[in-house]
Amino acid sequence: MLTPVLAALLPLLLLFRISFCQYSSDQCSWKGSGLTHEGHARDVEQVYLRCSQGSLEWLYPTGAIIVNLRPNMVSPAASRLSVCIKPSSDSRGTNLYLDRNGKLRLLLREQDQAEGKVQCFSIQEGALFIEAVPHLDISRRITAFQYELVSERVGLEAQSLSAPCQPCSDTEMLLAACTSDFVARGSIRKVEQEEEHSSVTVEINRLYRQKTQVFVSGGVRVRRWTGHIKMPPHCGVRTGDGKFLFMGTVRFGEAWMGCAPRYKDFLRLYHEAEQQGTNPCQVDTD
Repeated sequence: MLTPVLAALLPLLLLFRISFCQYSSDQCSWKGSGLTHEGHARDVEQVYLRCSQGSLEWLYPTGAIIVNLRPNMVSPAASRLSVCIKPSSDSRGTNLYLDRNGKLRLLLREQDQAEGKVQCFSIQEGALFIEAVPHLDISRRITAFQYELVSERVGLEAQSLSAPCQPCSDTEMLLAACTSDFVARGSIRKVEQEEEHSSVTVEINRLYRQKTQVFVSGGVRVRRWTGHIKMPPHCGVRTGDGKFLFMGTVRFGEAWMGCAPRYKDFLRLYHEAEQQGTNPCQVDTD
């Protein structure tokens, strides 16, 4: 349901003074203040962000801003991207909508943003319409979030990070070794249960790939890495002996577990697929 302010805002949108914000210096992040709207409570400001990831911070929100997230690329693939946003834990003062040709769909209410849960949507669903919620005191209101542009498949995965655990099929395991943000062989050293997730401390002795610095090296002479991987708390992961092949997704700098077969099981599947010529990619198993 639209707020009274928004309901009154939309029919008059063309009559409002619309201000166009210049790109930030890197076109990735934007920081602004609603105090520039103080005398024009119905101002709608246009914001353009062109990078694959960045952030937005809107202090003392009044009026509304429209955030256009568009990559600096011209190809059919650009239309198949998803946008994932992660609100800051202290984000408040606005409601977030998706605006497609003047039709709005509620994405996040003000009270939901503090949960910090990742929300993803197709880039074809429209721009972000961020409407300030009227408050007598706006001095403590700041709307802030990080965003990433990802493939539609990754966007669906990010939405289901807290979904019930499901074992990966043989085909999914082989494909994950080719497409995951990180692929590493190692063991589980510690599992810490937190309210929203489990944090698994791992020791890696073979690092195949990592999108960002998820695993930290122990030094040039020590060919080992350590890191933390998150997963839903009900997955029941435990410390124990054995080598695993950890594969998963990196979202907003955090590693989330995808498939994690025992390495000997993955090795058997890989060699079988290799003999049949059905491996989706080559993995160095030496």
